[in-house]
Amino acid sequence: MASLPPTLDFAKTEEEICTKWSSESTFRTQDSLSVDRGDPEYTFYDGPPFATGLPHYGHILAGTIKDVVTRYAVMTNHRVVRRAGWDCHGLPVEYEIDQKLGITHRDQVLEMGVDKYNETCRGIVTRYTKEWERTVTRLGRWVDFENDYKTMDPTFMESVWWVFKELFNKDLVYQGYKVMPFSTACGTPLSNFEAGLNYKDVSDPAVVVSFPV
Repeated sequence: MASLPPTLDFAKTEEEICTKWSSESTFRTQDSLSVDRGDPEYTFYDGPPFATGLPHYGHILAGTIKDVVTRYAVMTNHRVVRRAGWDCHGLPVEYEIDQKLGITHRDQVLEMGVDKYNETCRGIVTRYTKEWERTVTRLGRWVDFENDYKTMDPTFMESVWWVFKELFNKDLVYQGYKVMPFSTACGTPLSNFEAGLNYKDVSDPAVVVSFPV
């Protein structure tokens, strides 16, 4: 058994391993071998992150757990397509543009032009993709960033509508009611994440009146 050096530089070792994987195209080789063997495909559905912000602890923790699942599938003779994806829809993108342009009401968007507003949003949705790629790669997670997808791609949106149509045709779609946070400024329901983006503790004046019973 080889003796360990007196000191270990774990950060340097991580970088050396990542460099070795990159130079030897380990990820691509593993995937091509899986194709050559005709391994059955294992599909893993992963919600893509927004690239308008940098990865944080929550992304790293969830990403590590997801990587364990896909790696195990590969180790049990399955082929797993692991493409990077970017969520380009939703209020986080619009909220940032609204802050940048000083937009507070939908009439301002209509005055600006929906096409111009959308184009401005498209300009920031992939702003931090390189930072994401660098962080995910450093974590040792194997993901195909060169063949990534974006939810704003027409092919992706059409695939979502196709899935919904198939569910509708099978009578799996129903109308229900649910209490949701609502933005009066945007005129749309909010997710829990979106509702918490601008959460504040404020002093709300109130008047208390007592009446005889």
